[in-house]
Amino acid sequence: MIFWKKKKVKPQKPSSTPSDVAAFYNTYHKQFKKVYGDVIQAFRTNNLENLLNYEFNSAGFNKGDKLIDAGCGVCGPAIHFAKEFKVQIDAISVSDEQVKEAEEEIIKNQKANYIKVHHKDYHQMSSFLEQETYDGVYFLESFGHSFNKKILLDETWKMLKPGGICYIKDLFLKEPIISSHKEKIDYEVGRINESYKYDVSDLYEVLKIIRKKGFILNFVKTIDLDINDFENLAISNEFQELTGISKIDNWEEYIFPVDFFEIKITKPIHDLSDGLNRYFLQNLYYLQVKGEVPS
Repeated sequence: MIFWKKKKVKPQKPSSTPSDVAAFYNTYHKQFKKVYGDVIQAFRTNNLENLLNYEFNSAGFNKGDKLIDAGCGVCGPAIHFAKEFKVQIDAISVSDEQVKEAEEEIIKNQKANYIKVHHKDYHQMSSFLEQETYDGVYFLESFGHSFNKKILLDETWKMLKPGGICYIKDLFLKEPIISSHKEKIDYEVGRINESYKYDVSDLYEVLKIIRKKGFILNFVKTIDLDINDFENLAISNEFQELTGISKIDNWEEYIFPVDFFEIKITKPIHDLSDGLNRYFLQNLYYLQVKGEVPS
């Protein structure tokens, strides 16, 4: 039997600042393109159009919506959404290389009337985009690059119209079933964070921020894709082999340290005459706290 050996030195906790994230994607832009193509998501299907349609529909977005792609990569998802659903998108990336290629792809796909790319930090959305004008904000495996989830969700709140939707699809810290696995999971998450300039979220901490802010929590769930369509995570191994980043040398001892979840949240509707739905009590509480309900 093979036993996992305790590592004497753990990777240092990364800073995961926007400049770190930008430098990371600028450095490995070509490798990401080679392995992932235009959709830089580890949890994916063999047919990426099916994956993107699933994400759009799971979020509950509608044709013609005005959306923010927060952490847009090279705009593969944004271009697809514009083609299929005629949505208007403000796309944000901190990476010079990603923004340059995204702009080229948008022009090539004739979607300049639908998508505008911003070389900016998504923690500062309200400083360069018009507040309370968006039907939705989405994070497709970009939420974890945030150095401060509270600031990011505060900014998301500012951008959404009342009734607007935020959709997050990302990886979250795995809860160990066996207590002895905790140290292994923490170690592997540390490697991910350090190597990919990430900050893998604790699901419970994120939910606490969401609820304390006043968002309506529509759902938290595993990604509901047909197992026959699922592309295993060998693509991540290919990227590791190509770059040498966070390479896994011993799969027999390896414990997969994260879970992938979808989170959908809604900014409450300010006018209760428009909010008589199953989220009525959450809307009512928000209004009471804000002093917007007549005494």
